[in-house]
Amino acid sequence: MTLRLSRRVQRVSLSANAAAKSRATELRDGGRDILDLTTGEPDFDTPEHINQAACAAIAAGATKYTPTPGVKGLRLAVQRKLERENHLSYPLPSIVIANGAKQIIFNAFAATLDDGDQVLVPVPYWPSFPDSVRFNGGEPVFIECPLEQGCKLTAAQLEQRIGERTRWLILNGPGNPSGAVYTEAELRAIATVLRRHPQLLILLDELYEHIRFDDRPALNLLNVAPDLQERCLLVGGVSKTYAMTGWRVGFGAGPQALTTAMTVVQSQSTSGASSVGQAAALAALEGGLGFLPPQVEAYQLRRDLLLDALRPVEGLQVLEPQGGFFVFVRCAGLIGRYRPDGQRLSSDADVVDYLLEEGVAGVAGSAYGLSPWFRLSIATATDNVVEAGRRIARACAQLRSEP
Repeated sequence: MTLRLSRRVQRVSLSANAAAKSRATELRDGGRDILDLTTGEPDFDTPEHINQAACAAIAAGATKYTPTPGVKGLRLAVQRKLERENHLSYPLPSIVIANGAKQIIFNAFAATLDDGDQVLVPVPYWPSFPDSVRFNGGEPVFIECPLEQGCKLTAAQLEQRIGERTRWLILNGPGNPSGAVYTEAELRAIATVLRRHPQLLILLDELYEHIRFDDRPALNLLNVAPDLQERCLLVGGVSKTYAMTGWRVGFGAGPQALTTAMTVVQSQSTSGASSVGQAAALAALEGGLGFLPPQVEAYQLRRDLLLDALRPVEGLQVLEPQGGFFVFVRCAGLIGRYRPDGQRLSSDADVVDYLLEEGVAGVAGSAYGLSPWFRLSIATATDNVVEAGRRIARACAQLRSEP
């Protein structure tokens, strides 16, 4: 018997990040010396007060089903966090909890997209954005944002691409994979365009909001255009800031009609998020950010060390990230060159395969819609970042113009 798969599932693919991570792990398990710079997972431990809160919840018997939109205490904590850190006010029904930010995004598209509806996706993008759109019947409309404009969407590009069936715009800052951060002026220009198109919803992915370099303030669209709040879904979570990737707790804040519909979607899939995970997330949001500055300082140091290593390398152009966990590298100058074994580099996937052979695992830019680039994570030990820079420089120096 041949299993017939739905058209819906055939429209999406396995996460390229997960595939790259799996390949690197397989090689390391086989004894290879591989530096894994594939995933955006903090190498720091979850703060101890958060772990203790989870243990206390278990000891108190808080291990039952949870309300689908989230435990009230955690939703209140999100409400206070948004007021305290983002200067935004939301009524409690406008706040929902899910099994990670990815589910918040999926639920929002499931609740709002009909077949053929369009979502504007600036390129480069996090791969789950277009695949979540496709899975829910929508069509991603890609807007390429090249190196020359810092991999950021411009107001002019936005105006040109809004059509009759456009339902959403996605804004991600700091960006994954680019590390780009929009300035106040850039956000104001985008807001001006959005006001001319009141039918358009805006998804603000703020997962890396506190991982910003060079003392850049945490600023998003709603801070400069509060009148757009009733059209925005603000997406956040505890995974990046608090090193809680495995706890799987995310939140969304948006129009009540939207969050109510998202709760309906979730009620028929996973229901409420883990009770223990929500207890830990509550402790995270209420425990302050005093632990974070040394971690951001470490990420910035790693960024600077990797930039110093890669900028002099012939064939590479490096976008300086302004936040987040990644360094995004344009490798057009390597395409057409030959490896020591005579193989020709024809794409960024070939470049990534070559670097993996030389002991550094990254992810091809094609996974993020922009080629020829590759992404490297700095959410790993500083020594690993330094050594990765050395290996990449050495590998590029070994390339030849002829076979």
